[in-house]
Amino acid sequence: MDTSLSLFGDYQVIHNYLPILVFIIFAFAFAIGTLIFSYLVRPNKPDPEKLSPYECGIPPMMDARERFSIRFFIIAMLFLLFDVEVVFLYPWAVVYNKIGLYGFVEMMLFIAILLVGYIYAWRKGALEWE
Repeated sequence: MDTSLSLFGDYQVIHNYLPILVFIIFAFAFAIGTLIFSYLVRPNKPDPEKLSPYECGIPPMMDARERFSIRFFIIAMLFLLFDVEVVFLYPWAVVYNKIGLYGFVEMMLFIAILLVGYIYAWRKGALEWE
């Protein structure tokens, strides 16, 4: 290979990474160019309604920095926990005919563990909103 025209002379290892460098430069240029283009083309007509804290038309009832009850976060986390766990039922239902009795018993055990967790949260009052 003729190294007289190469960019880095005798250091040939860098040539393997040159396409990656070009790709990274292109990616940054595209991202910055897109942001600049969208800034130049976007409509700039601020409306008092649009600049209000809520766009639903109802004025805010409290300060935005007011603290929420911890129960809100507990219920949200429990919802996410049980919601994500239920997602595991879909692949099981798709391959139900192939996995047989072993898969059925395993899923019933999984559902039983979820049920125990749900009953525990219910008994502890984590689902009460007062």
